[in-house]
Amino acid sequence: MIQFKILSGKRGGTEWVARRFPVRVGRAANDGLQLEDAGVWENHLQINFNTQKGFLLTARPDALAVINGQPLEQAIPLRNGDTIEIGSAKIQFWLAATWQAGLRVREWATWAAIGAICLGQVALIYWLLQ
Repeated sequence: MIQFKILSGKRGGTEWVARRFPVRVGRAANDGLQLEDAGVWENHLQINFNTQKGFLLTARPDALAVINGQPLEQAIPLRNGDTIEIGSAKIQFWLAATWQAGLRVREWATWAAIGAICLGQVALIYWLLQ
């Protein structure tokens, strides 16, 4: 997953996590990340995931986007910490924190199996000695 830290604009200081791709950023109601700032267009940016190239950022042909101070001219792969400026909004691209499933049940089952094997061995030794 990826997240955006919104650095400036009406939603400045907030974070937004993307859960599905493609991710659209803009003013439209169907955009994943909606920004109501001046200079932000409907469907201003789109981020797709490509297995070979990573997260690719593309902008509408007539929309202005600046990545790390450089105007976006073609689709480019994003890196962790890249700053994106669209209109008066400034956002930062980050990889979201990962979530690990709880392993408590598996750990308990493993220890129970080890205990059962040990008890089985003790019972087998007791049976063989008689």
